[in-house]
Amino acid sequence: MDNETVRANLKNSPKLKKLIDWVIMNQVQTRPRWFVRLLAPLYQHRGKHSVIHRSARMDTPPYRKFSLGNYSVVESFACINNAVGDVLIGDYTRIGLHNTIIGPVKIGHHVNLAQGITVTALNHNFDDTNKRIDDQGVSTNAVTIEDDVWIGANAVILPGVTIGNHCVVAAGAVVTKNVPPHSLVAGVPAKVIKQI
Repeated sequence: MDNETVRANLKNSPKLKKLIDWVIMNQVQTRPRWFVRLLAPLYQHRGKHSVIHRSARMDTPPYRKFSLGNYSVVESFACINNAVGDVLIGDYTRIGLHNTIIGPVKIGHHVNLAQGITVTALNHNFDDTNKRIDDQGVSTNAVTIEDDVWIGANAVILPGVTIGNHCVVAAGAVVTKNVPPHSLVAGVPAKVIKQI
């Protein structure tokens, strides 16, 4: 049975997924248990000459995809989380120091993420005033960062955003809407400053 078949079976059986989730994830620390992290190299796809620094926090349970392309790097103290959606990183891409990436996220080739960046496709639900916020679950809206993009330090990329090819996101920007190709964006919320 291949990984795709296992994932499909889990999606079709919520009780089985809940049991597997309990076995894999520490429910208090909300991260994979130590033995799952130990086995991660067996189920993560890592390209030729790719590097994941030892201090990176890889919260990548096996029921979602994690892929790191050829010659790509996940720097020290980065956190990659695919618990609610796949994280796919292309070739020649650098995930900088202290970055947080929460799937579903697809990052293209030749992308450079500076330090302290958050890329999240996850949002906590909060609309039901009769329930505690932590009982309302989460929603996701995939983030896509296309090829040849540079994102400056401490930028935030929010759910549902697509950043087009050959874009620059200025340091500290909060990207709430799609960025057209060949754009420089800056500010809170980020706005197109010029075409490049």
